[in-house]
Amino acid sequence: MPQRHRWVTDEPEIPFDFDVLYEDERIIVIDKPHFLPTTPRGMWYRSTALIRLRERLGEPQITPAHRLDRDTAGVVVFVREPSARGAYQMLFQEHRTTKTYECLAPAQPISRPRYGTIERLEPPRVFPLRRRSRIVKDRGILQAYEEPGAVNAETVIELESMEERGIRNDERVGDRRGLFRAYTLHPRTGKTHQLRVHMNSLELPILGDPMYPHVIDRAYDDFSNPLQLVARTLEFIDPYTGDTRRFDSRVPLREPSAVPRPMPAE
Repeated sequence: MPQRHRWVTDEPEIPFDFDVLYEDERIIVIDKPHFLPTTPRGMWYRSTALIRLRERLGEPQITPAHRLDRDTAGVVVFVREPSARGAYQMLFQEHRTTKTYECLAPAQPISRPRYGTIERLEPPRVFPLRRRSRIVKDRGILQAYEEPGAVNAETVIELESMEERGIRNDERVGDRRGLFRAYTLHPRTGKTHQLRVHMNSLELPILGDPMYPHVIDRAYDDFSNPLQLVARTLEFIDPYTGDTRRFDSRVPLREPSAVPRPMPAE
């Protein structure tokens, strides 16, 4: 039986929707926008990717194979066939998927973090680097944090070249708060807020992050400054067909001046 959720009679409308990247008899893959929760939580029920998908297709048995934070955009897999649910969910639980994220963050030298290690993978160049640390998330606390102890989180961080993004070296990328560069992130583990914590620990907080380094209290309907973090690619071996599946998000990274605003209600 599908999980039942409480019915919300008055909830804010999120004026962004997802695109379907792929579907077959077992799975549906979407390109989730910023601000749209993956599943019901807090004040949102119908304004979530899961419930919109169930209602749109008339398939109440659809369930997520994994989740993305509400703040993060990009590729999300849902399972439509109940008998296939466990096989696809185990891909993510056992880390048998390859994920690539992209983000915008400050263009400045990194700082040595308080905990964990940094390994330069192509010395003497700073990037790419491997960031390893212990990340803990306490129940009821918004932020995750690093502490001494056994490593449980690992991310490889690359600095994208401006030429690859179609930006000339002499162009200024940023706003009055500073210059930004695009980074590619390869998580080797899946701790809560791992990418955001690792980038912030290097003093490279992701542009638009309402959690790190400080929690920002935003109005629920403030969509003006999305977190510039996108789950760009997802790849795995399909447990039923044996085929290699790869899906790519088309959600762009945008600087503050380029962020679109939702259309006002008529």
